[in-house]
Order: sequence, then C-alpha cells, then structure tokens
Amino acid sequence: MRRMISRLGRRTRDERGAAAVTLALLLVPIMGFAAIAVDVGALYAERARLQVGADAAALAVAADCARGACGDMLATAQSLVLANDPDGTAAKPVLNSAPLSVTVTGKTPKEHWFAPVIGYDSTAVSATATVAWGAPGGGTAMLPLAFSWCEWFHQTNGAMPSSTIERTIVLPKTSGVTDCPGPKNANNYLPGGFGWLITDGNTCRATSRVGNWYSSEPGNNPSKGCASGDLSALLGKTVLLPVFDEATGGGSGGSYHVYGYVAFHLTGYYFAGQYKGTNACSGSARCVRGYFTQFVQPDDAFFYDSTAPAMGAWILRLIR
Repeated sequence: MRRMISRLGRRTRDERGAAAVTLALLLVPIMGFAAIAVDVGALYAERARLQVGADAAALAVAADCARGACGDMLATAQSLVLANDPDGTAAKPVLNSAPLSVTVTGKTPKEHWFAPVIGYDSTAVSATATVAWGAPGGGTAMLPLAFSWCEWFHQTNGAMPSSTIERTIVLPKTSGVTDCPGPKNANNYLPGGFGWLITDGNTCRATSRVGNWYSSEPGNNPSKGCASGDLSALLGKTVLLPVFDEATGGGSGGSYHVYGYVAFHLTGYYFAGQYKGTNACSGSARCVRGYFTQFVQPDDAFFYDSTAPAMGAWILRLIR
C-alpha cells in the first residue's frame, strides 16, 4: 500500500510539473491573443478619436479658405486635432485645386499593453480627412423666394458681401434699383410676381439648381404651403436663396432663370394677413429685411459646384 501511494504521489508531482511547462509554453500565445483583443481594440478607438479630430480640422481650415483667408492652417489644424486627441499631431494641411479642397492628416503613437511580449511596443496611428468647397450649384431653399441679380449687385457692388447693415427690400420693386449692369432683364420682377417660387408639395421650401427655369408663385403673399410659423422660425437666421438673371411671362405663367445662390440673413418681413411678422415696412408694401452676407457651412440641403458663380455662399463637403 505504501509503495502504491508513493507511486501515485510521484505521478501527481510529474503531472503538475508537466502542467507548469505546458502553461509556460502557452503563455506567449495567450499574451498574443490578449494583444489582439485589447491592443487592437485600443488602436481602433484611438484612430476613431484621431479621425474626428482630422475631420474637424479639415472643416475648419476649409471654412477659413472659403472665406478668402486660409490663415495659419497648421495652427488651426493642430488645435482641432488636439481638442479631440490630446496625443495627436497634425501635419501641414495640403491645398488641392481639383476639386478645390484641403487635406489634413493627424498622427499619434499608441503604446501597447500586451503586444510588447510579441515584439510590438507601439503603433503609429494616422487619420486623413479631405474637405472640398464650392459655390452652391443647387438645393432646397428654406424660404421660397428669389432675388434679382441687380438687387444683389446693388448691395454688394459685385464683391463678396461683408456688410451687416440691415436693409429693407421691397418686393417687387427691388428697393427702387434702376441702374443695373447685370445680364439680360435681371432687374425685372414678373408682372403679378413678387419673387415667390412654386414650393415642393405642401411645404414652404423650393428646390432649384443653377441654369434651370422655375415657376413663379403669383401674388404678394408667401408661396402656398407656407405658414406664418415657417417664416417666423427663420428670423435671425441665414438662408440660401436663388438669384435670377432672367424672368419671363407673368402671373401664374411666369418663371425665373436661376443664376446662382446668395446668403441672406433675415431680420424681418412684412406681408398681408397672418404674415405681417415685423414692422419692416407698412401699408401696401411687401418686404423682407436683412442683408446679404458670406456663408460657409456643410449644408446638406445644397450641393456644391465648382462652375457655379461665387456670390458669397460656400458649401463644404467631407469627401474623404
């Protein structure tokens, strides 16, 4: 019996020793799997943070460049990358001409927890973002109203608008503008037309694009589908509106030819009935109040077109 117990004891010790050796042999692949599960996951999380930073940086630099002053692009990019990834650094942004765009690349070294066991101490993580910009080529306007090319020129003298001086624009008289160096009959509103466009279904929006003709909504009140709340909700906001360079017909048979798009900051309006809004004008006059301005943003309601005329509005698009 003693001899049997002795043999069983030796076998147990041998098995424990074998188990220890086996565990030691398996430790390296176990650590490798841990590296995959933990370190690779950490790399994806780090790259996600860096990508957000690169996207924000590219949008900020593109917005500056669209306004005509790129400024210190590297400083702008670095500040946005750091805001999203404290360990990130930005390379000097690269301007591209076709399409008009800027590319920002962010980088950061990511140290690993387990991967050093298999010979990988850290990995260089990078993320790249490219933002293109251009004048609006078409889209859906939140206010179904078209301005004449002459009205825009009268306020801006054909340059990029920058003034914030409010001005009342009377429709259809276009603020009394008579001297117009613009194309065709751009100064003329249609007989029976006040610049309003036929809306998209039962909405207070109108979709258009450069180079096409769009039907006029007759009458001096906003287009059908517009409620008083639709207009009041736009007060204090900047909206993109089509500019026409030619008009034809009259009344319900009239139409406008879209030349481009401007940004108009709406501060007041006055129409009949429920659309009186503010005291922008009075009596029989119908008007909007505000000013043409520069506008740069990634507006999903509009697409950009490198061939569209530049009139102060720019659309940004994250293209990569």
